[in-house]
Amino acid sequence: MIHDAAICESRQIGKGTNVWAFVHVLPGAVIGEDCNICDHVFIENDVVVGNRVTIKSGVQLWDGLRVSDDVFIGPNATFTNDKNPRSKQRLEKFLQTTIHEGASIGANATILPGVSIGRGAMVGAGAVVTRSVPPYTVVVGNPARISGYAGDNRQTEAVKNTSILLPSPQVIAGKAVLYPLTLAVDMRGSLAAMEFPSQCPFTPKRLFIVHSVPNKSVRGEHAHRTCQQFLIAVSGSITASVDDGKSRGSVVLDSPERGLYIPPLTWGSQYQFSSDAALLVLASHEYDDADYVRTYADFLKISNL
Repeated sequence: MIHDAAICESRQIGKGTNVWAFVHVLPGAVIGEDCNICDHVFIENDVVVGNRVTIKSGVQLWDGLRVSDDVFIGPNATFTNDKNPRSKQRLEKFLQTTIHEGASIGANATILPGVSIGRGAMVGAGAVVTRSVPPYTVVVGNPARISGYAGDNRQTEAVKNTSILLPSPQVIAGKAVLYPLTLAVDMRGSLAAMEFPSQCPFTPKRLFIVHSVPNKSVRGEHAHRTCQQFLIAVSGSITASVDDGKSRGSVVLDSPERGLYIPPLTWGSQYQFSSDAALLVLASHEYDDADYVRTYADFLKISNL
């Protein structure tokens, strides 16, 4: 259905798509099936919109935008395609911005050019997205920062270590487990110890420490094919998220008394680093770039085999 008050110059409009009043679609635009394009939307030439996409009122889709299936774009969300715009100066080619499957963009959010909004991610209302958003993350604020994870498999409630007793291992998601370490406390201070393999399922061959991470940054964002990892916050606090392709969970690591075991074929990411955070990582294997799975799409393919 194309409303009588709409200007739809494109012939590439999918079956079942509704184009409502005062929408203007330029000739080169491609729009998929079963979409809902609400009043007062403008869609430029070099724009591709997938199937079952909802675009609410007051949105402009500029050249270089790629919108995948099942995306929701809230009212007055703003997209950009030029980092240094000048009047009467048009780029020969615009940066490509990609909104992946199932993502949602909140009302009045601003998306800077060249970024990618990951599958199932949710951009909060009024957020200003200055860098790519990982899959299934919830980002809010200016600049947008991760506040949690969302999706069909919603994360379990984050466990704050200092607020609970952990007498035994606790499953976070899939085979990722939060382990208690041995704690000795006396008037001289506290000591946290770990033995192998009773408290860590593998004997490490590599150790590294992640520190001085800006709060807005995200670490990890990959899986391993064979390598196992064990994460301990030796200082400060870090939120760690794990995903085995079927379930997702997160935990706040803020004490050296507990550690998170991450098995192979588990997507892991760490965010919300405090200014004094230092994350100790034990690895079962020496560094091997071929062992990394660096895109979430590849991870889903491998994990579902």
